[in-house]
Amino acid sequence: MSQANSLSVPHLLGIKDLTKEDITLILDTAVTFKEVINRPVKKVPSLRDLTVANLFFEDSTRTRISFELAEKRLSADVINFSASSSSVKKGETLLDTVNNILAMKVDMIVMRHPAPGAPHFLARHISARILNAGDGTHEHPTQALLDAYSMREQLGDLEGKKIAIVGDILHSRVALSNIFCLKKLGAEVKVCGPPTLIPKYITSLGVGVEHDVEKTLRWCDAANILRIQLERQDIKYFPSLREYALYFGIDKALLNRLDKPVVIMHPGPINRGVEITSDAADSEHSIILQQVENGVAVRMAALYLLAGKRQ
Repeated sequence: MSQANSLSVPHLLGIKDLTKEDITLILDTAVTFKEVINRPVKKVPSLRDLTVANLFFEDSTRTRISFELAEKRLSADVINFSASSSSVKKGETLLDTVNNILAMKVDMIVMRHPAPGAPHFLARHISARILNAGDGTHEHPTQALLDAYSMREQLGDLEGKKIAIVGDILHSRVALSNIFCLKKLGAEVKVCGPPTLIPKYITSLGVGVEHDVEKTLRWCDAANILRIQLERQDIKYFPSLREYALYFGIDKALLNRLDKPVVIMHPGPINRGVEITSDAADSEHSIILQQVENGVAVRMAALYLLAGKRQ
């Protein structure tokens, strides 16, 4: 367990920037906050004097609500910004938008943006602490942290554990952040999906590649199932969703054929009947709803640590 009590970075831009000690500190801190959100009084005054702005330039449900709830549980003042109803539609630049918000004395920014590297660009130009809530197909650090927290709850120490990531690896920021996070925690990682949806560089990250779902599930301790991100695909990567479901979809019958239990995860939103069926997503193998609950605790931990507060 890490002996440090502060992060080595001023912003949470990506898992790639974090040390193993940073990751462990966030996960350990989240344990305390999970206890907080499960007690009758769910708020603590940790960020009572801070203002957090949620800047979402892409649609989001789970992540935006999870961050907002985490901020309010920490007693922060919260501002929600949506690009669809802002001056961005009138041609205002990202930097001008953010500087106008900062002029209102905002201390921290949680940002989701379709352009890879957008939060990194802001971090070079503004003084507020920044948390990346997803930048294009690049990274989604808090999702990887809550996934690791959820796996650790089920499997214990992740050192040496076998974790599979199944689905649309090519377009997934969740996949990349998960790979960075799991490798730093000492897990073995394997990706599985159609050859057209697995990037050529992926083996350079120290992960295995497999195209047989059943073989992958027999190998792993936990499988993180990713959806097909049709909104990011500009060409056809496989003949049809029906064919994808036939060859790469996970159902209860497949899970029943395995000779061991496998933890089934999904970052959401789920395309039921495509990457996973309802009977598998709602089965005893699944911890999908636990991931959602853990997301609030992990984001509370990240906000708290970046704010430099002490309980």
